[in-house]
Amino acid sequence: MILTQILRLSSVFRSAVSIHLRRNIGLSAIVFNKTKELDPVQKLFLDKIREYNTKSKQAGGPVDAGPEFQKDMNESLARLQRAYGEGDLTKFPEFKFEEPNFEETPK
Repeated sequence: MILTQILRLSSVFRSAVSIHLRRNIGLSAIVFNKTKELDPVQKLFLDKIREYNTKSKQAGGPVDAGPEFQKDMNESLARLQRAYGEGDLTKFPEFKFEEPNFEETPK
């Protein structure tokens, strides 16, 4: 009985240590990659992502979206409003949860 408990604890300990080591190795690999020089393809990819990010902040929405995109988006929003009712569908909904009443009621 004591032996089985020791074996259980050792397996739990072993799995916890392995998870911890995997996370640390994964994070150190990311840090190591950021410190070394990127290859040209990775650098080009990151430059394009950063460029798109600045353009999207300046435009306030999708970059290089024409009138067809806006028309499709308006049609989709209208269809969703018909299906789900009123409200602003471009914002994340706000949820309000009330605290449950755990007091006993007399019977």
